[in-house]
Amino acid sequence: MATKLSVNINKIATLRNSRGGNNPDVVRAAIDCQKFGADGITVHPRPDERHIRYDDVLEIKNFITTEFNIEGNPLEQKFVDLVLAVKPTQVTLVPDDKNQLTSNHGWDTIKHQHYLREIISVFKKEGIRVSIFVDPVAEYVSGAYETGTDRIELYTEAYANRYNQNREAAIQDYLLAANIAEKNGLGINAGHDLDLKNLKFFCRSIPHLLEVSIGHALICDALYFGLHNSIQLYKKELSSTF
Repeated sequence: MATKLSVNINKIATLRNSRGGNNPDVVRAAIDCQKFGADGITVHPRPDERHIRYDDVLEIKNFITTEFNIEGNPLEQKFVDLVLAVKPTQVTLVPDDKNQLTSNHGWDTIKHQHYLREIISVFKKEGIRVSIFVDPVAEYVSGAYETGTDRIELYTEAYANRYNQNREAAIQDYLLAANIAEKNGLGINAGHDLDLKNLKFFCRSIPHLLEVSIGHALICDALYFGLHNSIQLYKKELSSTF
């Protein structure tokens, strides 16, 4: 089965917030992404609400007919309350600092194992699938299994940065991480800096990749190709073979 595409619509909210008002309409964007073929919608509300706002998430949930994925740091009680109120298909736990520009590291699942086990159980009791953001480090993937999470999301910036120099070398840590996850029964997601150039190779190289979450690159491509065409281009990369 083809890897699922979840479209992160944060950047659409960033554009709206830069001018005020409701143009572009974030809720309409979520509806259109679904209509244009996205398998899911991802949002990542941050404490300062500089892009997706908490009210956006509450409104969007009423229109999601595909999977809904909410990302964020569970150390913020407001985030935890939001997830429990919305009950999305999946919550992805990311260890962002309060004022962090974008996600740039995964969980130390050994150091934070006790905390992660506790918070993951809170979400799972409500029937919410849990994924945690991790770097492609063997011990952190093994540690993820001990937290009780359903899935991991492999943080792919390092792969994207090295892809043009040597894609075979760039994928090696991810192959090892994916193999460990698979042996431990963990589902595998991926995201960050994946684009039309590097997505196909990553997808074809990583066995059992269930889902990718893509926002920045896809929304940038939509400026040139249109949102509908961009989603279809990404879907084609995920379903094509070498």
